[in-house]
Amino acid sequence: MMRWPFNTLRVQLVLLVVAALAAAQIISLWLFVDERSLAIRAAFGFEAAGRAANVARLIDEAPPDLHASILRAANSPLVRFDMSDKPIVTHTGHSDGGLVEARVRALLGDTYSRDIRVELHQIEGQILPLPHLSEEMAEMHMAMMRGELSAVEMNLSIAISGGQWLNVGTRFERPPLQWPLFSTLTFALTAAVLLIVVFWFLLSRLTGPLQRLVKAADALGRGEDVADLPMSGPKEVRDLTTAFNRMQDRLTRYVADRTRLLAALGHDLRSPLTALRVRAEMVEEAETRDSLVTSIEEMQTMVDATLTFARGLTGSEEAVEVDVGEFLSTLRIDMVEQFELETGASIHALVRPSAFRRALRNVIENAVRYGKSARVSYTVRKSDLLIFVDDSGPGIRATELERVFDPFYRLEESRSLETGGHGLGLAIARTIIRAHGGDISLANLEESGVRASIAIPLAGDAIQGEEE
Repeated sequence: MMRWPFNTLRVQLVLLVVAALAAAQIISLWLFVDERSLAIRAAFGFEAAGRAANVARLIDEAPPDLHASILRAANSPLVRFDMSDKPIVTHTGHSDGGLVEARVRALLGDTYSRDIRVELHQIEGQILPLPHLSEEMAEMHMAMMRGELSAVEMNLSIAISGGQWLNVGTRFERPPLQWPLFSTLTFALTAAVLLIVVFWFLLSRLTGPLQRLVKAADALGRGEDVADLPMSGPKEVRDLTTAFNRMQDRLTRYVADRTRLLAALGHDLRSPLTALRVRAEMVEEAETRDSLVTSIEEMQTMVDATLTFARGLTGSEEAVEVDVGEFLSTLRIDMVEQFELETGASIHALVRPSAFRRALRNVIENAVRYGKSARVSYTVRKSDLLIFVDDSGPGIRATELERVFDPFYRLEESRSLETGGHGLGLAIARTIIRAHGGDISLANLEESGVRASIAIPLAGDAIQGEEE
């Protein structure tokens, strides 16, 4: 089963860093281009204003027959000069805030007497280069601007002595958005350095300790011996590791104390039961003697079963990887009660063989005893091994499906051990299965019978299965 790569902390943090870096780079580039555009416009505007002021001064000082020559000399592909009786700017307001007018007045040395009018407006839509450019220069201009022309046009009218007006027109384009090679290399280098640092931090300082913690927690849940985890990573991860080690130590002490208590209890109970058995054998009346011996043996069996249930039958048995099909086939040969086995594909699971065999045996014996037969099958769902044990009995009331796992609870109401047992079989089976990190449940089949579903994590997939 394929795992989705974007649900891991490592990938999400890397994507977050790259996205933040890219967003910062794009914003910086946009601000840079916008400031560059403003700077270019200001430079062109002030340059045109300076030329207009110089031409106006020359015309004021030169004789009228030289005016045409001055205008021809001042004209350029970017700035046009013309003399007229009427100004091309008819209004007196200034859309630029008066900056160009102030520039012109400062160069002319004129404070308020001369009439100077300025008009700035944006040219929208697809436009062509300046109409007075040559064909060759127009093509070069279009290529430089990448065919995306967005311009600001400035018209300037300056009153000249004699009642005439010096009209000036110019246009300067907004430069297109460009991503220079240097910016690309800078972004790539910065991203590479950040990713190296992030990967080093995540691998060695964050995700490494977290992965070890997840594996240790899963192993502890299976009942395996887990050594104390080393302290590494950020403070929060170290605190989590410390809490896990403390919890593991407490659980280990608790289980050990309970096991010693149960062992002492079993030993102490066996002594008086043995004494009672000896005294019962001394009873002369056969019927009374047999009744006492039977009761004492039943008590001894119940004590042994209780201790077995409390210990969970796990003990210190090492977990090994087994082939489920072969494991069930061997169990089928060894058991007195026969059951049908549906074999399938080769599946491997990590189990404690003796304990797992006891759990399966209890479930199958329970199916044969109360359901008259047992059919065993197995499959894989996501990352779990599923073993189904079906019987053909009358079924169980819905209110009893969970209660049958309680210790000493029996559906069979007689007190006979032959027909009802001790009521510990399913309880022991659930204890063992849960010690393997799985669980067991019962459900009525549609037609008749009961299905016992046993689920345990597959070998090596206990942790990955939770992520998928």
